[in-house]
Amino acid sequence: MVTRMKTTIDIATNLLSQAKRKAAEENRTLRDIVEEGLRRVLAESPEPLPFRLKKHPFTGGNGLQPGIREGDWETIMDLAYGFRREP
Repeated sequence: MVTRMKTTIDIATNLLSQAKRKAAEENRTLRDIVEEGLRRVLAESPEPLPFRLKKHPFTGGNGLQPGIREGDWETIMDLAYGFRREP
């Protein structure tokens, strides 16, 4: 079963006119023309490579910056977001 979703897109006026004219010539709907175009573009696109985490060597103790204790979330939040959270 195919589900559909309405959406709004901006298309150049001359391109939309050409698409409407083509649809009328072929006794098809504009939606059919747009969907066919999208399918063609997607079929040409290569499949994306699977995600792979880059290998990075970690050196030294627990990997935290000097001055930060493991589990010191207040300091970590302060460094990450630039403020201290109030309890």
